[in-house]
Amino acid sequence: MEFRDLKRQYQAHRQAIDDAMQEVIRGTHFIGGPQVGQLEERLAAFAGVKHCIACGNGTDALQLALMAWKIGEGDAVFVPDFTFFSSGEVVPLVGAVPVFVDVDPLTYNIDCNSLEKAVEFVAQRTAYQPKAIVAVDLFGQPAEYDRIRAIADRYDMLVLEDAAQSFGGLWKEKRTCSLGDISTTSFFPSKPLGCYGDGGAVFTDNDVWAERLRSLHVHGKGGDKYDNIRIGMNSRLDTLQAAVLLAKMDFLEEELTACARVADRYTARLKDAVQTPHILEDRYSAWAQYVVCLKDNEERNRTIACMKEAGIPSAVYYKKPMHLQTAFSGKQIEAVSCAVTEGICKKCLALPFHPYMEDAEIDAVCESVKKAVG
Repeated sequence: MEFRDLKRQYQAHRQAIDDAMQEVIRGTHFIGGPQVGQLEERLAAFAGVKHCIACGNGTDALQLALMAWKIGEGDAVFVPDFTFFSSGEVVPLVGAVPVFVDVDPLTYNIDCNSLEKAVEFVAQRTAYQPKAIVAVDLFGQPAEYDRIRAIADRYDMLVLEDAAQSFGGLWKEKRTCSLGDISTTSFFPSKPLGCYGDGGAVFTDNDVWAERLRSLHVHGKGGDKYDNIRIGMNSRLDTLQAAVLLAKMDFLEEELTACARVADRYTARLKDAVQTPHILEDRYSAWAQYVVCLKDNEERNRTIACMKEAGIPSAVYYKKPMHLQTAFSGKQIEAVSCAVTEGICKKCLALPFHPYMEDAEIDAVCESVKKAVG
């Protein structure tokens, strides 16, 4: 059994994907080919925003957003403690300081009570200026943008939506990648919309930021690539990846529906044995992963071992809170306790999950989990 079976996806849509890639190879426009612009237009229309700028990966997308806002030394950026490293990594990369805040024990997204306490602490007790909130849509479910926006407005901050795991999701009928002042996503192969390498994109309705982002992601170019008007980076989505993504856009909605079905079957069979994902009523998750919580680390280890014995893979997202990562030592403001995150890191477990899972496979995973937890 595969954890995320990209082979089945390819076999199901092989002709369309092969044709898209062959078109690029025949045209030989491997960088900046027409498929890149076509993809940007299609992604912007899907998300419901004016501008989409494709780039090299999801991490670059986050950094480009902070650079477009000119965030740097003396600025504080608030990041959930339970997330992938890149959500916080980009903050010191632009010279700012990260402030990690706790998450909700049921949705795993940023806890707005913890966020507000952290912002108050920084504003009142440090010399740093609260500048932005990185709102991560973890595992596919959009964060609480009404409360996040209220806090941001109160302190004159910007909201950066990290939709690396939530492309295709909905918050109150609005698509992800339209919920922040700037939003970003990742096209890493295992994401809801994934390419065959690295890729990412930045979304915004702001014309000035969009123009700046288009400059920044190609060495700070001006009129052309040899006219450099600012310090930028080399972060272009290559044409082959754009072609793959265009082909996959044709069956994205079908896969999102299939993922919801797989998730529903998992939940129905596991809800009495472990803590299953909690999706809020006004949300539609893109289901990047299906993550359960066990009783403790011992029960998680037992479950991993039981699944492995049955030939079933699993993964832990995430093993260590952000505030305990060695890389952030001496580079963060410790404003609030992140006890919930510390607890989740000891007992969360991601199960095999993809839109092509068969009922028998889902049931086999569930039986293995229930056997381990007794």
